[in-house]
Amino acid sequence: MAADNNLHIVIFPWLAFGHMIPYLELCKLIAQKGHRVSFVSTPRNIDRLPKLPPHLSPFLRFVGIPLPQVENLPPNAEATTDVPYDVVQYLKKAYDDLKQPLADFLRTTDADWVLYDFASYWLGQEIGPSLGIKTAFFSIFTPECLGFFGPMSGDKRTKPEDFTVPPEWVPFPTTVAYRYFEIKKIFDSVAGNITGVSDLDRLKMSAHYSDIVAVRACPEFNQEWIEVLGDICGKTVFPIGQLPTSEYDSGDENPAWQRIKEWLDKQPKGLVVYVAFGSEAKPNQHELTEIALGLEKSELPFFWVLRTRRGPSDPDPIELPDGFEERTKGRGVVCTTWAPQLKILGHESVGGILTHAGWSSVVEAVQSEKGLILLTFLADQGTNARVLEEKKMGYSVPRSEVDGSFTSDSVAESLNLVVVKDEGKIYRDRIKEMKDLFVNKERNDGLIDEFLSYLKMHRNDNKDSQDIEV
Repeated sequence: MAADNNLHIVIFPWLAFGHMIPYLELCKLIAQKGHRVSFVSTPRNIDRLPKLPPHLSPFLRFVGIPLPQVENLPPNAEATTDVPYDVVQYLKKAYDDLKQPLADFLRTTDADWVLYDFASYWLGQEIGPSLGIKTAFFSIFTPECLGFFGPMSGDKRTKPEDFTVPPEWVPFPTTVAYRYFEIKKIFDSVAGNITGVSDLDRLKMSAHYSDIVAVRACPEFNQEWIEVLGDICGKTVFPIGQLPTSEYDSGDENPAWQRIKEWLDKQPKGLVVYVAFGSEAKPNQHELTEIALGLEKSELPFFWVLRTRRGPSDPDPIELPDGFEERTKGRGVVCTTWAPQLKILGHESVGGILTHAGWSSVVEAVQSEKGLILLTFLADQGTNARVLEEKKMGYSVPRSEVDGSFTSDSVAESLNLVVVKDEGKIYRDRIKEMKDLFVNKERNDGLIDEFLSYLKMHRNDNKDSQDIEV
């Protein structure tokens, strides 16, 4: 146990930046309260994380554990952004092989709690109980997503079609479910992979074996789903806020941002479409072509952060249509390197974001009061999109239910609807109404204080530092 009344919390996220960044935001909030935090990941991932404010450095330290090499995982691949989708299963195998090095590290610490992600169910199942360290499953997935996927046992769903309707354990009307093309594309998450444990089983076991569950949510936004999750888990569930992204400004002006800002400054107010699909979602070639032609047909200015491949080993890079950049020159920018998303969204010329509906991007759009045009690809994005549609916070590009295909015309019409047209004003207004729920500092501080108070009251004062082989 920590020598004083403050906590020492170890944080262990899954190897995806869509997970590591919100975990880091939570670390910063905990460190600001004077508690010590150890953020554990692989060295290359730690090197790629955003800079921290210097005043937090006494409380927050990074612990790099080398990722074990496994067959079929390319060298230096330490995050999902480094590999094609079908190689992520080998990344999970390497992540599972971190079990022993992580246990060895924890045995040398005075950690009171470990907060872990969906993939490392074995932390709550084995390591925490063996070392006498309390464990919390911190889900970056929304309570709607967790609630939809359901309890550890009693889930009879086996086919993709079963996941296209709300589950029987949700006691109120809802549209939260996957569309057929969404679940079909990620059904390996249900059916399994080379690790022998499916993503769905990992998720359910992580919640089941933890002492408590913490979730990215706030009661005023999704209380009924928080209650569903509590009923499913049979344990205390803590909403800890939406974890809006905070940027540390070191005072050094980024040359890339300066060039982007100069271009944005020349654009009409509220009409630029920002296009980005996160670190994992990569459209196929046909989808990319339709997106590009849709942007062209929309006649709106745009800034597109385009990833043409997932890591250097990706065998299927995608390409823009011939002549696209020349035809849209001046009106649009295609950026194939890193771009400061929060700064771009905060610029007054930006009116909307064409997004994959990853929740971090959703939160950043709400922070900046930008309209949401949704185009889902992977993971929890389908359930996220249903939540946003239900609350009139976002509009999904019309697609085929069978294969998810869409046309350039539907892209252009969707962009104009949300950014320009009177009929889309409801989406623009709704985002502004929701901002206070997402970024209210006083409310978010209260949620974090309540969470930390519980952790302090329920830490294990009689931890056993015995050796553990896992």
